[in-house]
Amino acid sequence: MSKRDYYEVLGVSKGASDDEIKKAFRRQAVQYHPDKEGGDEAKFKEINEAYDVLKDSQKRQRYDQFGHAGVGGASGAGAGGNPFEGFGGFGGQNVNFDFGGGFGDIFDQFFGGGGSSRQRGPIRGRDVEVQLQLTFEEAIFGLEHTLALDLEVECEHCKGTTVEPGHDMKICPDCKGAGQQTRVMNTMFGPIQQTVPCETCQGAGKVPEKVCTVCRGKGTERRKQDIKVKIPAGIDDGATIRLSGRGEAIAGGEAGDLYINIRVKAHKHFTREGDIILSNEHISMIDAALGTEIDVRTVDGTVRMKIPAGTQPEADFKLSGHGVPYLRNQDKRGPHIVNIIVDVPKKLNKKQKKLLEELRDA
Repeated sequence: MSKRDYYEVLGVSKGASDDEIKKAFRRQAVQYHPDKEGGDEAKFKEINEAYDVLKDSQKRQRYDQFGHAGVGGASGAGAGGNPFEGFGGFGGQNVNFDFGGGFGDIFDQFFGGGGSSRQRGPIRGRDVEVQLQLTFEEAIFGLEHTLALDLEVECEHCKGTTVEPGHDMKICPDCKGAGQQTRVMNTMFGPIQQTVPCETCQGAGKVPEKVCTVCRGKGTERRKQDIKVKIPAGIDDGATIRLSGRGEAIAGGEAGDLYINIRVKAHKHFTREGDIILSNEHISMIDAALGTEIDVRTVDGTVRMKIPAGTQPEADFKLSGHGVPYLRNQDKRGPHIVNIIVDVPKKLNKKQKKLLEELRDA
């Protein structure tokens, strides 16, 4: 299904200014917010996607020149493109492909031995990736959260040694402690000799006299873990927190890492743009002309704000220090921007109509 034009999505012209694009986004985001009555989640996502491109001058320039393809909106392996983009998130990442069919073994036979004998770095346990959903306020102010995870951790009985307590390691009977074995493979070029890690001791040169009766020589066991993680104030949707060594354990190596992907639930009243919090407030056209004071809802509570006489529709007012804390300086915060929407009455009674006519005549 083809995507709609981003300018059409926001309801602006191609030559719209940054301010016009921003205001169009705010109006539509409030209208289609999925948590509001009559909201539309699909349209809300479409609006956010369009604004993400058009608010960025470089992305907008590429979009104007190449369309959706210029900002990653189309797949395919055209000239200069990534043929894997759009398939499982491979684009721009380090992904190891296993093509199967023994291609690796064939190359290794002629260029440095079998696949299992190649030099490798220290073994590591499996990395674990989880998702944590926060409310808008939790992301603004931060918190300490406890994750309950079922993980492969070091065996308590053998402390990860794979050996039953009271017993020791012994020389591997198959490789005689060398950790390697030599084998001969017949190929189209004749017999080729290979040196590979010993399958019995996995290259260690030693095996347990008696394997652990709890983990059966694995060195790890699956247990529930409560992991406390501090979520910093000002974290944004899509951020990732990495806890080194808090992933799954493995015998003879270091534990993997734990990656926590942050998702922030949309708010009914506020939207966020970097360190700025945005919201809309409605006033009547009389209050806009004469001036007034209104109560503005912020993440810190209600704040009284003065609206000067002659305020125009779509005017912005700044409440300093009521926005998002800076990640690098938690003592400082961005502003809260209040966009004023002037409500014009659709129906008037006779008295109201007469008064407005008198005002117009005056």
